[in-house]
Amino acid sequence: MNCNGAFDFWGLHDTPSDPLIYGVNIFSTVLWVLFTLCYFYQYFYIFVAWFGKRDIPVAEKKNRFGLVICGRNEKAVIGNCIDSLLAQNYPKDLFTIFVCADNCTDNTAQISRDAGAVVYERFNKELIGKGYALEYLFNKIAEDYPKTYDAFIIFDADNIVDPEFVTSMNDMLEAGYNISTCYRNTKNFMDSLFASCSGLWFLRESKYLNNSRMILNLGSAISGTGFMIRRSYLESIGGWKFHLLVEDIQCTDDAAIRGEKIGYCKKAITYDEQPKKLKPWWRQRVRWAKGFLQLLPRYAGSLFKKGVKGSFTCLDMFLTIAPAFIMSILGHIAFFVGLILSFFTGRWDYEKVILAIVEILIGGYVTLFIVGLITTITEWKQIRAKAWMKILTVLVFPISIEMYLPITIVALFSKPQWKPIEHTSSKTKEDLVKK
Repeated sequence: MNCNGAFDFWGLHDTPSDPLIYGVNIFSTVLWVLFTLCYFYQYFYIFVAWFGKRDIPVAEKKNRFGLVICGRNEKAVIGNCIDSLLAQNYPKDLFTIFVCADNCTDNTAQISRDAGAVVYERFNKELIGKGYALEYLFNKIAEDYPKTYDAFIIFDADNIVDPEFVTSMNDMLEAGYNISTCYRNTKNFMDSLFASCSGLWFLRESKYLNNSRMILNLGSAISGTGFMIRRSYLESIGGWKFHLLVEDIQCTDDAAIRGEKIGYCKKAITYDEQPKKLKPWWRQRVRWAKGFLQLLPRYAGSLFKKGVKGSFTCLDMFLTIAPAFIMSILGHIAFFVGLILSFFTGRWDYEKVILAIVEILIGGYVTLFIVGLITTITEWKQIRAKAWMKILTVLVFPISIEMYLPITIVALFSKPQWKPIEHTSSKTKEDLVKK
């Protein structure tokens, strides 16, 4: 977001003759500088991922795992998810698959039982969302299987899981990590550009954020699904208590404030299904944006305080939830205020206004294009899509990210709510996992 260039059109870099407009210009420049300073380190992360390396030793001890799935009306996909978990290259007597059929009106529960899972059915129309379902499931497991499992791994019903996933997470557990996240890939890149752009973002998050954090011995961030949490740690924090619309980031922020470093396991790979149509894609992102707004009053202050006291992990997580969309909104408000002031002060120049808008759009597009291009090149073999789709995704990717500006504005005025995303992909482990 090049806010500075956006205000050249009224030509007040040379003189403060109109104090109001000049003040808006200064405000824009300050925002641009702050934005650059806040996120420049993520470019450094790219080089860390290229040249850095950190391996986790293979563990001798085999721990017991509870593999946890929460799903609402997931009859189309949950069987394939369970099949991929049953195919893990890990001793079968050392893991159990648990499913919470949450407010289901279909036969998700029966399909899960038939596939080999232990199923709990939950019906609660007041406390709705994955966070509440996880809390219910963990409580049930604690009642029926007390102290049985060393750790839990949380999946979504639409996941297809690599056969080495549990083994890799066992290595992380034995390396001392209480929480660890995974390499998040996508199983339906070819369905639409909405799906492929979402998938590319999560690949970038895995490769160039969490991977770099792990190399630098910083705390990573949980990304939705495919993460492990040690049972004793879960008990020590009072159980699963994360109920906001982005329960994964809430858990991440809570861990960072506690000084708990979340690990990243590049060998643990899961494939999930991304929304392939505009309406569910938009609804999901409005929910995420609203969730980030929920996080701000609860965690931003503590993260910032610990960040300035020396915890770069806390500072990193603060920058993840706070400045980007706030400064983007303020920058664009300042821009439009500048337009209005320039019009009413007689300094309107439509050609410069158009050039300023184009500069903002092109500057943002180029930056995001480079990010998407780098990710696509380095992760080319991991993307399950035809070459033309990968190239087209790189071209459209910046637009999908810039859509977060109107999404965030909509989220400001929306009512917090959780609605399930319909999953229909019939992909199986045979379709995705390397032979």
